Amino acid sequence: MNETVRPIDLTRRETFDHWTSVTIRFSDQDPLGHVNNVAIASYVEASRTMLIRPFLLQEKYPELDFALVHLEIDYKGEFTYPGTVDVGGRIARLGRKSFTTAYGLFVDDACVATAGSVNCFFDTSKRQGVTPPDDVRTLFERRIAAQPV
Repeated sequence: MNETVRPIDLTRRETFDHWTSVTIRFSDQDPLGHVNNVAIASYVEASRTMLIRPFLLQEKYPELDFALVHLEIDYKGEFTYPGTVDVGGRIARLGRKSFTTAYGLFVDDACVATAGSVNCFFDTSKRQGVTPPDDVRTLFERRIAAQPV
């Protein structure tokens, strides 16, 4: 039986339970006078690392990390220096060796971009994707179940 998956509205703050605030730097602007796409990708990266790291149990599994395999960004509006961008993050899906994360970027109450990434669990000593240990998988599953709908 096929499950119907309700899409997640990444343009609403209520969608997220994890937040990372990033200071917009002067150097994040491009010649058009707005924050450049490369800077936006780095804001998502800051949120992604803060969201995921606690679930990897690196004290117990020092070789376990994650690798980014896909990133997509949808731009919703311009924003400029100076200021702060709040990046909401959530784990959207858990696979056998990979997981998907989703983000909304907000300046004040305005959603300026949304993003999504696919990441694989990665063994740094073997230099390859791996299936995560059961206790790590359980942490991801619990987080997904506890997130806002």
